[in-house]
Amino acid sequence: MHQEAEHGRGNSHVPARGAIAADQGVVVFARPPIVYLVSILAGFGLNAVWPVRMVPDAIEPVGGMLILLAVALFVLSVREFRRARTPIRTRKPVMSIITNGPYRFSRNPIYLSFTLLQLGLGMWANSAWLVGMLIPTLVLMSYGVIAREERYMARKFGDEYLQYKRAVRRWF
Repeated sequence: MHQEAEHGRGNSHVPARGAIAADQGVVVFARPPIVYLVSILAGFGLNAVWPVRMVPDAIEPVGGMLILLAVALFVLSVREFRRARTPIRTRKPVMSIITNGPYRFSRNPIYLSFTLLQLGLGMWANSAWLVGMLIPTLVLMSYGVIAREERYMARKFGDEYLQYKRAVRRWF
């Protein structure tokens, strides 16, 4: 195991025998930041053509709080990737299972932060379209991205990942 894992940092590294030959990372349907960006732009576009309000004006500031929460969660999640010296991009080989920081509560805190960002923008802009676009986005993320990542992680890390998967929920 890598030194960080030995010191209880919560990041477990691949033993040499568990490595996947010619590991090219995960092939996903679409890159997650692009999925959310397209969803957000589509929501704003639909809202510009046909505005549909979602919440009373007094609730709109909650959107700003969700945006701040999303940014904080994203920053904390990226910090854990950097500490584990594992790439964030899905097409690069994962070097470790990250189990500390936000990864103690969610297997996908970066995707959760993107979802909170879109929800926050939708509430702040008071756009039912922006929030409604999360439905196809979350379906695509669940089946076209996360399911593929989970299969990759299970192949690469075996029981260690499956144990983590049983202990920590996909979203929160």
